Amino acid sequence: MTFNEANTVEAFIRDLLCGGIVHHTTVGPGLARRSGHVSGLGWHFLSNLNLPRQVHEPLVEGHLRDALIRLNPSIAARPDRVDDVVYRLRAIVIGVRTDGLVKANEEFATWIRGEKSMPFGANGEHVTIKLIDFDDFEQNQYVVSQQYTLRAGKTEKRADLVLLVNGLPLVLIEAKTPVRSSQSWLDGALQVHEYYERNVPELFVPNVFSIATEGKELRYGAVRMPVELWGPWRLEDESAPPAMLEVEKAVTSMLR
Repeated sequence: MTFNEANTVEAFIRDLLCGGIVHHTTVGPGLARRSGHVSGLGWHFLSNLNLPRQVHEPLVEGHLRDALIRLNPSIAARPDRVDDVVYRLRAIVIGVRTDGLVKANEEFATWIRGEKSMPFGANGEHVTIKLIDFDDFEQNQYVVSQQYTLRAGKTEKRADLVLLVNGLPLVLIEAKTPVRSSQSWLDGALQVHEYYERNVPELFVPNVFSIATEGKELRYGAVRMPVELWGPWRLEDESAPPAMLEVEKAVTSMLR
């Protein structure tokens, strides 16, 4: 496949994820389906303009609140409890400027993994809080958005693609279209590491990993990982496939 300004790597990955189907309104939980079949890799596409969030909000709190009620019976019984959880998550995000991105990311990860509890049980008993259902994936909401914009103070950054699960931006993809032969995945990785993570660290507090590709090679890395340590995605005992196939296979394997 030949890429140019009109036919971008970004669009190729977006359509691979969502099957080319665009949603204009908020979607519910479950993998994206059409006629009983999973569309693309199961992600719903919602444009940045159609997400229920403000430009200064890194999380899609409406989706997060719905998920907390859906996945936690103790919160469903008392929906006002969702405010207590969101307050704590928001505090971690806000605190990134003083605590540092690595610490904030690690703290948020404990919530994502279901290692945190709240006194929502009988007689104030602590119960585990789920942000994501790892037992029944259909209970989660999967959204991919394009040109995901975040404003922090006077700084505004726009990520090519962001993948959100239950309103949490878990994966960021920087897709460079190789209109210049000198452009590579490294340009995208440097943009993430040197500019996005430094200027809008709030976006990366829930981040699991970021991806950089120019359509020929794909590399991924965790927050604050030096770009020289970003690596390719390989299945066990898998040799490197041809350029474009490498990107397609990696995206399919990592993000299904």
